[in-house]
Formats: sequence, C-alpha cells, structure tokens
Amino acid sequence: MAYKITDKCIQCGACAAECPVGCISQGDDKYVIDQNSCIGCGTCAGVCPVEAPKED
Repeated sequence: MAYKITDKCIQCGACAAECPVGCISQGDDKYVIDQNSCIGCGTCAGVCPVEAPKED
C-alpha cells in the first residue's frame, strides 16, 4: 500500500533522502510522494521525526 505525507510535514527532507525508489519530492508546502512509484516499504515513515508519512 502506498504512503502519503500528511500536513504534519516540517519539510526536513529526511524521507526523500532515504526513499529507496526516489519517489518523494519537495512540494509547495510539504514533501509529496508519487503514488505510482511508491512501493509501500515504509522507510519514509521510519525516518520521519514528526510521523508525517502514513499509509494511504
């Protein structure tokens, strides 16, 4: 199941740096996950300091 980043995002970039498939990028007000590329591994959720990534 793909992940999405909630409004809790503080734009630290930890998720993007750790994503094994590179599907996370900087959006206008938070990082965003390309739902078509996300493999649902949960790495982003594991490194996020504010628990912004959640399973969609």
